[in-house]
Amino acid sequence: MSVSLFDSAVYGPLFSDRFIVDLFSDRRRIETMVAIEVKLAQVQADLGIIPRQAAAAIAQGAGELRPDMESLGAGTRHTGVPVVELVSQIRRAVGSEYCDYVHYGATSQDIVDTAHVIQIREALDYQVNQLNALIQELAAVARKYRHTLMVARTRSQQALPTTFGLKAAGWLSPLIRHRERVSELRPRLLILQFGGAVGTLAALHDRGIKTLEALAARLNLYAPVMPWHTQRDGFAEFANWLTLLTGSLGKIGQDMILLAQSEVGEVTESADQGAGASSTMPNKSNPITSEMLVAAARMNATLLANMHHAQIAEHERATHGWQLEWNTLPQMICNTSAALGHAGTLVSDMIVDENQMHTNLDASNGLVLAELAVFKLSEIAGRERARQLVEKACTETRRSGRHLMDALGDVDDSGIEWSLCKDPADYLGHADEFIDRVLAHLDFKG
Repeated sequence: MSVSLFDSAVYGPLFSDRFIVDLFSDRRRIETMVAIEVKLAQVQADLGIIPRQAAAAIAQGAGELRPDMESLGAGTRHTGVPVVELVSQIRRAVGSEYCDYVHYGATSQDIVDTAHVIQIREALDYQVNQLNALIQELAAVARKYRHTLMVARTRSQQALPTTFGLKAAGWLSPLIRHRERVSELRPRLLILQFGGAVGTLAALHDRGIKTLEALAARLNLYAPVMPWHTQRDGFAEFANWLTLLTGSLGKIGQDMILLAQSEVGEVTESADQGAGASSTMPNKSNPITSEMLVAAARMNATLLANMHHAQIAEHERATHGWQLEWNTLPQMICNTSAALGHAGTLVSDMIVDENQMHTNLDASNGLVLAELAVFKLSEIAGRERARQLVEKACTETRRSGRHLMDALGDVDDSGIEWSLCKDPADYLGHADEFIDRVLAHLDFKG
């Protein structure tokens, strides 16, 4: 097994997303850092802080640079960040006349954090597209199966009638809220980091804030109210969002695992005969896609603690929180995109067995309508007496296999026509309206 599941040739297709793995590769990270250094020089030239010839030379040198990754690794081992060695390589590429203007007034953390934010922005855009596609898929399921009767289960026991459309709407509703949260999150997350050595930008004299604002605009990032070197709440909030999202996807996976159990058989993941195959039992089709949703949710829930620990940062520049973030956030992002991909496949490929849903509903012999019977009888006999009579009828139904409403006819002399109360479709409450209320929020972007 490789050190990381995410870039493993064997496990990667199951656990990772190739777009995210490439996005957070060494190559992309270094390219992003170099681009930030170029933009910084261009902004400073526009503001008259450095000569325009210097900005042009930096752009040319950076464009011709072929980073020495081995030296970057050695430099990172020596200084704790790749920026020191990277700036040295850029300066050599620029040449002696203008090399001193590279990284002018910045500190290593400015470049590292800003690069991280830019990569997160690209990942977030990608994930929102994945999320939107999944939302539309689930909305189609809710519409298609809004009248498909099934058993609702509480604490793993058969409870009342419901519809598969309402269950799908229950999967969908939190995903819509997660999409709304993204709009709220972006201004607090996608923020430029630029503060110089201790967050005062003293090296740039009276043009520090102008540089900050112009660089944020050039990089299409939000400008911070102040440098946030030791204010890590934005990353922690993003990690919370990732965990909330994978948690909701994990709930879908958990439900699917239970619905696909041999004894239930109401939904299967795919018509693909080879999907989920067992090495020894040809009768099995394991719910591997659903399993991955649960695994991703649990992995992110575990990793989230690291991001909260990383908020504990001392003074103006901290010592250890970075390393936790570097090691944690890319994993959480990859988990999330992989889970979104698996969820999309699951929802689009699943086979819903409406007949089996009806069979399981009918197998209760009307016990799922016991609540209906209690409320109906309460109007005549009072709540406590009604409950006693219905419990007695339930016991008879379990013993004899007769329908609950037939058993009620034997124990109740109130005159209620129990034979007319057998259709579970008559006891769905506001299921249809709740589906519509969820679907009404489909186009709301927050």
